[in-house]
Amino acid sequence: MKELPNPTFALSPVQWPRGSLHPAPAAPLSPAPLGQTLNGMEVVWAQHLDDIRAAQRLRYQVFVTEMGARLSTPEAGHDIDLFDDFCEHLLIRDSATREVIGTYRVLTPAQAKRVGSTYSDTEFDLTRLRALRPRMVELGRSCVHPAHRHGGVIMALWGALAGFMQRNQLDIMVGCASIPLLHQGVVSGDVAASIWAQVRQTHLAPIEYQVLPRVPLPVAHLRSDLAVEPPALIKGYLRLGARVLGAPAWDPDFNTADLPMMMRLQDLPSRYRRHFGAAPSQVAVAG
Repeated sequence: MKELPNPTFALSPVQWPRGSLHPAPAAPLSPAPLGQTLNGMEVVWAQHLDDIRAAQRLRYQVFVTEMGARLSTPEAGHDIDLFDDFCEHLLIRDSATREVIGTYRVLTPAQAKRVGSTYSDTEFDLTRLRALRPRMVELGRSCVHPAHRHGGVIMALWGALAGFMQRNQLDIMVGCASIPLLHQGVVSGDVAASIWAQVRQTHLAPIEYQVLPRVPLPVAHLRSDLAVEPPALIKGYLRLGARVLGAPAWDPDFNTADLPMMMRLQDLPSRYRRHFGAAPSQVAVAG
């Protein structure tokens, strides 16, 4: 498979993440503008291990401290897994404090081939997506600092991701969108089952793209009639034209139910295309 230009510059030969060790491409790289500042936020792609560690600390704060995930990690206070070394890491920093306040990680087709799968493969049987893999990027570990959960951070992340997709001529993004099982102090799958009942009626992908969870949330044994709304990130994906690929998987480590999602820039509603700089013929993104 032809290597993709990626946004990580080869700055330091020491402790590079493996995701940055691409052979030099024939053409110059077209990275995202580094240090681009918007509304007091700086949008950057990780260049050093220290950048990635900052993202992993934020992830630990959100997933473990706030959401109660139970993770085995090689470094205290950091959410680290085997996919991190193969991913590109997108960061939003507070321009004043330099603190990382939002992050996504991106696994390209070439790097997914190197690691042997995507994270989504560990939760779902993605057999029906096999023809899409050469053009399929996975998004994961999305989180925003609790003090900065407003639309600006997410829009900045999505704008940078859309640019990355377009520069690298990729078609599709997929990923797992999480629904916390902790609701009003009680661990229950009823909220996730109710959200699944809603989105399957309005946003389910065609059968040729539907996938099966490896450890299904037992929705048949849960209440599915609660008047609840999806988490903000899932609502945002759905507004952008994302499709749900099937029933939720249960992730006991993260204490979540995960919905498999896929989105393409060609499916973006017209009112969002100008913001993301996407022409109607261009395709991209998902959860």
